[in-house]
Amino acid sequence: MSSLYLHNTLTRTKELFEPLDVGSVRMYVCGPTVYDYAHIGNARPAIVFDVLFRLLRHLYGDAHVTYVRNITDIDDKITTRAQERLAHSNRPILDEVRSLTEQTSAVYDADMAALGNLSPTFSPRATHHIAEMISMIGALIEAGHAYVAEGHVLYDVASKPDYGKLAGRSVEDMVAGARVEVAPYKRNPMDFVLWKPSDANLPGWTSPWGYGRPGWHLECSAMSAAYLGETFDIHGGGIDLVFPHHENEIAQSEGAHHNHPLARYWLHNGHLNVEGAKMSKSLGNFITVHELLDTWPGEVLRLNMLRTHYRQPMDWTASGLRESWAMLERWYAACEGARPGSCARVLAALEDDLNTPLAIAELHQAEPDALAAGLELLGFSRNAAKIARKSSLDEAQIQAAIDARARARKEKNFAEADRIRDELDAKGILLKDGPQGTSWDFKR
Repeated sequence: MSSLYLHNTLTRTKELFEPLDVGSVRMYVCGPTVYDYAHIGNARPAIVFDVLFRLLRHLYGDAHVTYVRNITDIDDKITTRAQERLAHSNRPILDEVRSLTEQTSAVYDADMAALGNLSPTFSPRATHHIAEMISMIGALIEAGHAYVAEGHVLYDVASKPDYGKLAGRSVEDMVAGARVEVAPYKRNPMDFVLWKPSDANLPGWTSPWGYGRPGWHLECSAMSAAYLGETFDIHGGGIDLVFPHHENEIAQSEGAHHNHPLARYWLHNGHLNVEGAKMSKSLGNFITVHELLDTWPGEVLRLNMLRTHYRQPMDWTASGLRESWAMLERWYAACEGARPGSCARVLAALEDDLNTPLAIAELHQAEPDALAAGLELLGFSRNAAKIARKSSLDEAQIQAAIDARARARKEKNFAEADRIRDELDAKGILLKDGPQGTSWDFKR
């Protein structure tokens, strides 16, 4: 009997996890929209739910857990990027969409693997499930939950009295706080698109409502049902997806499936900031996983992410990464040659709503065999070569060189400043100048 407790966003309480079928535990997590490389915030749900996947396999057996993480490969952002790439080409837009998303999804998969994540059981692509989406729309229209207007099919929010139950907000509050698309064909401002028309410059498929493409929310409802059934155990994602994406998934899936619940437990990870600020390209703190992996070992990135409880907001910092790197080095040295044994205290921490900070605290106190087992459960390889540093300098030496470079720049001695930078680069240290000063990373 498992003693796993999870905080359920739907009920706003921490509950004992009881799967519908102990022989078939099922979890769905919203994956990336693959129009560009994943940023570090995208990596948080991938790492968090990989830990949960590992924990569920430990508790119920590898063969009895199914984890689905989708790939959104049709979306307006993807279309815009594909159109930019087609500026000087006559290639069909859908071909360019496929080329773009295949390239970016391959990078995503490689980057997530470098972070120590297991491959999900299934990674369905939205464009491979258009038929299921069309079928679900038909069921919603038949059930009175959707209507056709000017080539669009829209979900009728007024048809579902409990709409808003996941977000814990009334429709009136959501209208006031949301940026909703104003369109004359909508019955209600909150009604959302299930299917929208496409012209020759947009990707599309034939449907009973004309040539068009699916709405984003619909994609996950169709894919989760295809792989996990009408009702499954766990649905996860970032806190930013609670509304409208997950709220709309519930409305669609329950409307098409005779009000059967979509998922019994809803889990959401918190926001991620970078160096104390919201990540944005304008602030110069927008960081992709692919970029970070050039200078930091994937396992260091993983540990740094897990040092904050998944439900809490976290601040991603270079100093935190250096601390995480040193921590892993100590652990790997301490358990070298050990055979994984019992990790009961680490397991107990994870069974308490994935309390990874507590699990990490337990690792600091663990004997080598328990340390080795705990690291494996959290997804670490214990392969010291994977976290080997590429510089012989310590932090004090690096900071002294950065300070010397800053003085040289202040004195307009740019040749000396460049010499210091190049010397650090040759010793495996990358400098990055920004509004807050100069930061540094180890080269990989």
